[in-house]
Amino acid sequence: MVFRERVNQSIKSSGIVTIQRVAIGANLRENAWGGANSALMALKLFLISKGVEVFHDLGHSDIDIILLTEPRKYLKISAFNHQDITRYLLRKKNTLVVHRINECDERKMTTGVNQQLIRSNFCADHTVFVSSWLRELLQSQGLTHLNNSVIRNGSDTTIFQSASYKLWRRDGPLKLVTHHWSSHWMKGFEIYKRLDELLDKPEFKQRYSFTYIGNLPEGFSFRNTTVMTPRYGKELVSAIQANHVYLTASMNEPGGNHQNEGALLGLPILYLSSGCLPEYCKGYGVPFVEKEFQEKLQELATNYEGWVSRMESYPNTAKKMCEEYLNLFHAMVNRRGEYLNDRQLWKKPVTAFRTILGLD
Repeated sequence: MVFRERVNQSIKSSGIVTIQRVAIGANLRENAWGGANSALMALKLFLISKGVEVFHDLGHSDIDIILLTEPRKYLKISAFNHQDITRYLLRKKNTLVVHRINECDERKMTTGVNQQLIRSNFCADHTVFVSSWLRELLQSQGLTHLNNSVIRNGSDTTIFQSASYKLWRRDGPLKLVTHHWSSHWMKGFEIYKRLDELLDKPEFKQRYSFTYIGNLPEGFSFRNTTVMTPRYGKELVSAIQANHVYLTASMNEPGGNHQNEGALLGLPILYLSSGCLPEYCKGYGVPFVEKEFQEKLQELATNYEGWVSRMESYPNTAKKMCEEYLNLFHAMVNRRGEYLNDRQLWKKPVTAFRTILGLD
């Protein structure tokens, strides 16, 4: 404690302000529960390791940064929303707000999610998008917040590391794998189904195999694919590393973590040219469009060793992601006055607050 006080005193004398308390608006689980849960759990543990107090509610005074992660309060992962944040800011006006956006209607062909994200963004002092693709999408639909940045999701390299990756020796089938928590069809099942059907052919089955880890759409089943229930931690690592190539055909993915986990385990990526996947995966595998899937699979198999040699430098790690958030938080509290002067919330008419707070 004495050492920490000395460090804080040294920081104060240098004029640099550091963050002490962060509220993350997510109910997190220490098991398999999707990419957002994994990314935010990594951020929480990183902040704690840096001496930052982390909360998941707004019942604390003097919070430096509130991180809005899910404005849809009816979802289990949502710990608080934009209305809760607004109530807090009416009492604690100096607290700064970051809105992390990792969702869109296009991901599951829903309606209203994008506009809900845009409406809830009014309380944010800075907006973080998990991909450039997502930023461009929402900006084209009306999200105009000037203070924004892109911080890509990253996975934990203390868990996902390539040291145990086993090279394909071309003496058996090239083993493909993917994993998803969500069972939604747009997670890639059009391609996964096609691959499963290709495996009906004996000559194709001699060259390739496919393993699916996760939840399946209701009523759907594979014929030739090994299916495993969702895995977490070391069990997930072992299941993925029993294979050679990571396949993702997820459509309109805002910024998933599944491709990061496969890549950090050493598997080259065969990925659909959709959503965030090109910016996350470029240079670490082969992109494809649906009609070229089989051709691009063969291309990756032909150049397999070359792709494997690149995987050690895959950049989307949890450490990088967390450092970018911490740097952003520190920059914000050191420019607090500028952010507060720019705050759009206080520029709304008084009558708007009744709607904002759900009173009308």
